[in-house]
Amino acid sequence: MISFHSLEDRIVKRFFAAASQPFGGDPRLARLPIRADALPGAPLALVGRAIRPSEREIAANPRARSATLRVAERDVASGARRTSAPPQRALRQPWSA
Repeated sequence: MISFHSLEDRIVKRFFAAASQPFGGDPRLARLPIRADALPGAPLALVGRAIRPSEREIAANPRARSATLRVAERDVASGARRTSAPPQRALRQPWSA
């Protein structure tokens, strides 16, 4: 995710931090009397640190100076939603045979 403003970056950073915790960062699930292996895992895995533009890139594109890139990977094993859309079925036209 690319954020261009510090407030946007704060929202993204907090979301990634919460979603990379077991139970999806929900403290209510952490207090339930359920075995830890029965609870869902972390839906996101953080990949590296925040990436800021280099001085060379800022010189070439001044608008890039406020951009921050943060990367997280969805964990399919924990039951997170798929990233790709399901295949579309071909619809039969009512006037065709």
